[in-house]
Amino acid sequence: MLREPTDAIVHVTTSTICGTDLHILKGDVPSVTEGRILGHEGVGVVTEVGAGVTTFRAGDRVLISCITSCGRCDFCRKQMYSHCRHGGWILGNTIDGTQADYVRIPCADTSLYAIPADGDEEALVMLSDILPTGFECGVLNGHVQPGDSVAIVGAGPVGLAALLTAQFYSPASIVMIDLDDKRLDVARALGATTLINSTDGSAVQRVMDLTAGDGVDVAIEAVGVPATFDICQAILAPGGRLANVGVHGVAVTLHLEKLWDRNITITTRLVDTTTTPMLLKGVGSGRLQPRKLVTHRFALDDIMQAYETFEHAAREGALKVILANEMRAR
Repeated sequence: MLREPTDAIVHVTTSTICGTDLHILKGDVPSVTEGRILGHEGVGVVTEVGAGVTTFRAGDRVLISCITSCGRCDFCRKQMYSHCRHGGWILGNTIDGTQADYVRIPCADTSLYAIPADGDEEALVMLSDILPTGFECGVLNGHVQPGDSVAIVGAGPVGLAALLTAQFYSPASIVMIDLDDKRLDVARALGATTLINSTDGSAVQRVMDLTAGDGVDVAIEAVGVPATFDICQAILAPGGRLANVGVHGVAVTLHLEKLWDRNITITTRLVDTTTTPMLLKGVGSGRLQPRKLVTHRFALDDIMQAYETFEHAAREGALKVILANEMRAR
């Protein structure tokens, strides 16, 4: 139900599961309390709006942003919506999320995006989180430029989103590093120029061999474990940029004894979703096709099976799993 005049209630027709949801289940996000409905990605139909909502009305089809922003506080004015004093990442975190029939969206005017009546929901739901996350935290923070050599460590959904959006800037090469050959095959189909399976521990040496010992201009960490962060540190060229995207639940070692004199930039970020309007245009034009990341589909009632599939992604060949509300078909 509505709690504030700026709230909207959205009937969720399509949602999905994020790697962050798995981090929550592992206890890596202590702000999530027992009984919380998870999920921060979704597409749906507005069913009710508060008196203070002016942009949307009942019946509108909308994309739900993973980040709630009031649009007025000091952080929002800096376009740091993830740190909004009245929102930020709250869906499926500190308030109930989108893996449900209905969800309450605070600050609806600035936290929802109108979508076309004929919009592809499976493509658009990828814009709730993973596309802006890969783009903003990886590509933009990594300052990918034309002619750059880029390495993305982690060929999961967010790493592949970084791969898709890095190509906006025409890098000379994109190396994708992962443990799973199936995911690497997907990366090849989506535009990676070189694939490295890091199972044997030779990823760093292979990158250095590829770059004549120099290293890469940009390393994007898209997993969130010490081993992948270590790879990123070890493959940077002088002047390189390390863009961390992964959610880290344990400490990593920063090797300043090796990096102190190499003009390295290391960035961290929680997605702000400032690029969502631009990404929506890319999907609408057909130039950006995030639907290719969808591998499995489940009814919302089968959510436990969906989580089982997503948790064992390597075994199941899973990237993004779609949760479709059965009411959508009726």
